[in-house]
Amino acid sequence: MVRPYTITRGRTAPERDDLTLITVLTTDEEEADRALARSLGGVRALQPEHRAILYRCRRPAAVAEVAAGLDLPVSVTKILLGDLVAQGLLRARAPLSVARAAGGADLGLLTAVREGLRRL
Repeated sequence: MVRPYTITRGRTAPERDDLTLITVLTTDEEEADRALARSLGGVRALQPEHRAILYRCRRPAAVAEVAAGLDLPVSVTKILLGDLVAQGLLRARAPLSVARAAGGADLGLLTAVREGLRRL
């Protein structure tokens, strides 16, 4: 078992404070592929946890999902995610901007959900 402070190189807080549990993360494919190739080619630029995050975030994932997939505390995961965002290998987007980019929320669906919850 590796201690979390070893994974984060002694850091106890992320450099970014805008990563919430529902922040959506996606891998920048080209940059991530280059970094993974360098890392797998003998250059140890990325830790195993960083590589796992890049593979996991090829499809959009929330911070909470990434933490659960790594089986690490959210605080440790946020530090690792901040590293990757700072290197330009990962993009972080607030959930609202993702919904807007997809065309906005479907008000009919939201209304149906609200009415269904009221009936409970």
